[in-house]
Amino acid sequence: MPDKIHLLPDSIANQIAAGEVVQRPASVVKELLENSVDACLPNIGQKDGRPAGSKKIQLIVKDAGKTLIQVIDDGMGMSETDARMCFERHATSKISNTDDLFRVRTLGFRGEALASIAAVAQVELRSKLRPGPDLSEEGTELGTLIKVEASETKSQEPVPCSAGTSITVKNLFYNVPARRNFLKSNPVEMRHILDEFQRIAIAYPGLSFTMYQNDMELFQLASGKLSQRIVSIFGDQYKKQLAPCQEKTTLTNITGYIGKPEFTKKTRGEQFFYVNKRFIRHPYLHHAVMNAYEELITKDRFPFYVLFIEIDPVHVDINVHPTKTEIKFDDEKTIYAFVRSAVKRSLGVHNITPSIDYSVDVNYKKSTRLVSQQEELNKSDIEYTRQQFRPSPPKSPQRGDFPTTLPKGKGAGKSDGIVPPLGRTMSSGHRASIAGGRGAVDLGGASSSSFTLPSAVNTDIAVEKDFLSSDESTAFQIHNSYIITQVKSGMMIIDQHAAHQRILYEKYLTMLQNRFGASQQFLFPQTIELSPPDFELVTELKEEIHALGFVFSYFGKNSIVVNGVPADILPGSEKDLFEGLIEQYKKYKTDLKLETRENLSRSLAKRSAMKHGTKLTATEMNTVINQLFTCKTPAYTPNGDFTLIILGLDKINEYFVKKSSY
Repeated sequence: MPDKIHLLPDSIANQIAAGEVVQRPASVVKELLENSVDACLPNIGQKDGRPAGSKKIQLIVKDAGKTLIQVIDDGMGMSETDARMCFERHATSKISNTDDLFRVRTLGFRGEALASIAAVAQVELRSKLRPGPDLSEEGTELGTLIKVEASETKSQEPVPCSAGTSITVKNLFYNVPARRNFLKSNPVEMRHILDEFQRIAIAYPGLSFTMYQNDMELFQLASGKLSQRIVSIFGDQYKKQLAPCQEKTTLTNITGYIGKPEFTKKTRGEQFFYVNKRFIRHPYLHHAVMNAYEELITKDRFPFYVLFIEIDPVHVDINVHPTKTEIKFDDEKTIYAFVRSAVKRSLGVHNITPSIDYSVDVNYKKSTRLVSQQEELNKSDIEYTRQQFRPSPPKSPQRGDFPTTLPKGKGAGKSDGIVPPLGRTMSSGHRASIAGGRGAVDLGGASSSSFTLPSAVNTDIAVEKDFLSSDESTAFQIHNSYIITQVKSGMMIIDQHAAHQRILYEKYLTMLQNRFGASQQFLFPQTIELSPPDFELVTELKEEIHALGFVFSYFGKNSIVVNGVPADILPGSEKDLFEGLIEQYKKYKTDLKLETRENLSRSLAKRSAMKHGTKLTATEMNTVINQLFTCKTPAYTPNGDFTLIILGLDKINEYFVKKSSY
């Protein structure tokens, strides 16, 4: 029987490695930037015989990295031999033996990156050693030019060039068309590149970084302090929210900045952990930070933080994943405690407490938990209102109280005469139908599986409007949050915010399907400054956003000018609405992975729906009711929450039936 096992050629082995290391253009950017940082680091603040001015890194990208990625640094440079060797697999200057794996302080160490990149692209390297005290040092007269395509060296020759290294990657995946077809649109790929650039730039504020996209400068980051680097990347508004964080122990040193609770967002993405200046993803340590914020923010909000953990490399294993973003500590619980303590101490030392909303009527609410977000105040209003309808113990019902939950173990709600309250999730077997004349909601099927949010909530629900009372004057509002109206079999309570979400959602979905939406023009256009990733996202969604009724144009770097908004938007909130739309879109994209039209419709409906506390006239209340019952799915919000509950007369009568015969 012939032997079957054989060694793969280097070209094939490199392409296999590239599948793990080079997944998209952003992967190339990450590897090249890390190599440049390693080349520059020995020259920062160290007297190694070379000038200390080598600390500039430049990134040039075209066509979202598909056509060109170029990284230029003025670091140490390479000799002619090193320039040739760097394209070999597992060729590295960072480690030399097994013990070095547990003392790694550089970003790169495996020696796979350049070999993997050269296997799937056309690579051109120019490098020249930086001169030392001895001007006759070999390699300082001329540099080296090497061209590699698909792991094959095409040419190598001496050339005049500046000290340092320049690596140009052209036509990524040109020889692997299947891999290239899996790449996303340019805005999506560009967002990933920006993420990698920001992670490196934040970690090394002592280096100056410049980034160009299609010959347009996106970043010009001068060397300086960490706080200056954060503000330069994310914007001047971050000056107000940064609070220093520091904790030094015998095991580790934790430094960085955290964001104040009132500046939290609904989306992730601005949370940065670094271990020995290497960006990592670590859910366990993220939980430590969130735990420190536990009493200051709600679970659906995420604070900004940039935290650096300096620890002896012997306590860390970084060789667990090809991208090197996942690491293991030998004592994670201790690191967890230190991180939580550092963040909590910072929150306490800097006297950070949530902002108080002085627009809230303290005489109206018996007790209000201090929160920083207006939406949390709205949630408190909902909870306060629900308290008024909580049932007393069954043996001694009190006047004015009635239950808002279904009895456990019952699969049908006919005998209860009530829809479960807002915020409850339904089992997949539950489907509501409000039949004309009955006024009761049938919750057939007692499945225990969880309710699926995306599109299942928008089907199989039939509501007939003719069960409503013909006397429209019966509608009234309580606590400026709920609309109560009479129905033939009892009364119906509508959550005005939830109902308006459903109305707007179906309206916006229709606008996106028709690719046209009515717009109201501004007399004075508004300029909105976006972060680079958000700017790329707006570029990607430009046609859909226009279809919703927004009219905007590009205005310089990362800025847009809004000239119009959807016709039904209240004046004065246009800028916040646009920014909120983008933030909500990113949240749904991460949490629910919705299709673009569905996501945008939900996001804009969520952000533009009337809030609790909005006082409505009788005409406006009746308009909400009429519009709600013209919707395809009036009983639920797009997220699956209830828009209304119905209390039948039979249920009301139970609280007034005499319990004794005398």
